[in-house]
Amino acid sequence: MHRACRPRCGRPRSCSRHPRSRARRSATRWSTITSTTRASSSRRSSRRSRTGRGCATLSGSDFPTGRVARAAATPAGRVARAAGVSRPTIGLTTYLEQAQQGVWDVQASFLPKVYFEAVNRAGGIAVLLPPQPVDDAIAAAVLDGLDGLIVTGGKDVDPARYGQQPHPTTDAPRPDRDAWEDALLTAAIARELPFLGICRGLQLLNVARGGSLIQHLPDVVGSTRYNAGGGRFTVNEVGIEGGTRLAALLPEATLDVKSYHHQAVDELGEGLVVTARSDDGTVQAVELPGVPFGVAVQWHPEEDAAEDARLFAGLVDAARAYRAARKDGA
Repeated sequence: MHRACRPRCGRPRSCSRHPRSRARRSATRWSTITSTTRASSSRRSSRRSRTGRGCATLSGSDFPTGRVARAAATPAGRVARAAGVSRPTIGLTTYLEQAQQGVWDVQASFLPKVYFEAVNRAGGIAVLLPPQPVDDAIAAAVLDGLDGLIVTGGKDVDPARYGQQPHPTTDAPRPDRDAWEDALLTAAIARELPFLGICRGLQLLNVARGGSLIQHLPDVVGSTRYNAGGGRFTVNEVGIEGGTRLAALLPEATLDVKSYHHQAVDELGEGLVVTARSDDGTVQAVELPGVPFGVAVQWHPEEDAAEDARLFAGLVDAARAYRAARKDGA
């Protein structure tokens, strides 16, 4: 032992040559290196790619704060947290499109970063679910590992799925994605897995329940108020129906939302209830009352989730309660 570290010095751990002091300095250096590496990785991953608004890898998870924290404090969530239930796993469906990255121009599965950041902020763990061949057994196996599901936005649902010919403005069909998300959503409803549909996700839910879609809203409402094009969201006011699950999450009578859609619900699917509309009557949200949490909105809440994550917090709390119930029944 170095003589300055002997007990008589009175400060055995403060000596620069004491083994524990060296260990602390080493740990500090390692922490600094790790933090720097993570920050560098985060900067690299957040650069925009030519695939769209943010096809970066998952960033660090943030626990809810401020308005998000208040939104997350639902009774189901508090009970599950008190029971020691860990952060729930939320599956998010993804795009499958032609994408360019560097010298590569290939079919790729991706999802804008704002979606899984919203899940992280609300207290969940995001798992991406790329379209793939599916049957009932595969859908069940996927959902066995999840506590909640988000069916995300994207290209138009194939009108053949609701017995119509395509409108000239309707996107080319994505049968692989349609089949994949339909199977996951149908299986989720059967087992009462909490789910949230966003934009296309609402439309797919409606079609999966036997409903149909207006293929081009400007033909009906006479304007492009819901889709100005050019990757620019428009802001529209929606009226929320009282006494619904949506109203419990968003208690204000009206809400300004970000829109980017040219289709909407026409004939309502079986068992669904309309929970929000625009002033021109366009359906802006639906829910399935027969399940613990089955909510879908036509707008894009992920675009505002940094300031208002109430929809995501509601899903994550329901998923946490689902996880706790499954754990108790195991």
